[in-house]
Amino acid sequence: MNNELELLVKRPLQAVPETDWKWRSEGAAITSMIARSGLQEKTVAIECGIDASTLAKVKQGTARPSEEHLNAMMDATGSEAWLYYWLIKRGYDPRSLRRFESEIEQKNRELTERLAQLEAEREVELRLFRQLRATA
Repeated sequence: MNNELELLVKRPLQAVPETDWKWRSEGAAITSMIARSGLQEKTVAIECGIDASTLAKVKQGTARPSEEHLNAMMDATGSEAWLYYWLIKRGYDPRSLRRFESEIEQKNRELTERLAQLEAEREVELRLFRQLRATA
């Protein structure tokens, strides 16, 4: 029988400032999470169930934490910077979970939406004219 208690530490979630979104690597995002938490690296390692030397390697980019350790790290630090790093790397905007759009793509989307709106308005006008003509 295992006598160890699994005590999960989950700190309140902090916003990830846009000024931090320029991480060059996964390790840099994790370093940012730990630094912004105000916790010592040893404390985060203990709370995540990861060896302190392994955590140091993760920060350097020479090791990769497991999914379980990443979740525990985000809970312990109250930061989802790692998740933001990967969203940005994959081309998504963390503010809306939409893909980032180039200016041309944004303009195209806006024009397409506007055209659809105008077509809907035009259809309403045509129906009104038909009704007016039928009653006249």
